[in-house]
Amino acid sequence: MTEAFKSGRTIDRLYVLDGCQDGPVLTIKREAAKAGTPIRYISRERLDQLSETGRHQGVIAVCAAYSYASMDDLFARAQAKDEDPFFILLDNIVDPHNLGAIIRTANAVGAHGVIIPKDRAVGLTATVAKASAGALNYTPVVKVTNMVQTIEALKKKGLWFVCADMDGEPMTRLNLTGPIGMIVGAEGSGVSRLVKEHCDTIASIPLRGEINSLNASVAAGVLAYEILRQRLSM
Repeated sequence: MTEAFKSGRTIDRLYVLDGCQDGPVLTIKREAAKAGTPIRYISRERLDQLSETGRHQGVIAVCAAYSYASMDDLFARAQAKDEDPFFILLDNIVDPHNLGAIIRTANAVGAHGVIIPKDRAVGLTATVAKASAGALNYTPVVKVTNMVQTIEALKKKGLWFVCADMDGEPMTRLNLTGPIGMIVGAEGSGVSRLVKEHCDTIASIPLRGEINSLNASVAAGVLAYEILRQRLSM
């Protein structure tokens, strides 16, 4: 595993047996710290559950199935298509099926890329790749350390931001054109308070049934297609 870090391979997360002080494990932890890889300390029982073989030696690494892109890659895609940037930002999505579905939607609506946080969120696992139905081969995904700082940096480059929230203005009444970042929150909890405070506007999705909320990937799809509809009508 130490060689995986040294080779530059992307490791999303490291699970370590709580209290383990074995020399090799300490070495792996040092390499993880150098690479900025989040470390989670968990019980032996939980580590056994995560291990496919049960022979984990006190540490398990979660490796990315695909390489991450850079923010410049997203802007380059928009420029190559002569389009206003359209980025989809995900605030702590933990379900790999939701992430894969959103990446698939991002490709379908012509978004130039997806941005996910480094911590408290799923990375580009094999399950995500499968759920994306091939879209991960065409849609770049950027992993960032701090979502709020990323939003502020992108604002300086001309983007404005809309997030999906049930307390917002109905999306069909909003002007969702121009260089835009669309933010969708975590399953259940939605967009976090700090991220929401840095958005320029909040969009709600009209609902007419007895259920008053949507799955994260479905909400992302509905709002993304409203953005696409408005871009096509310009």
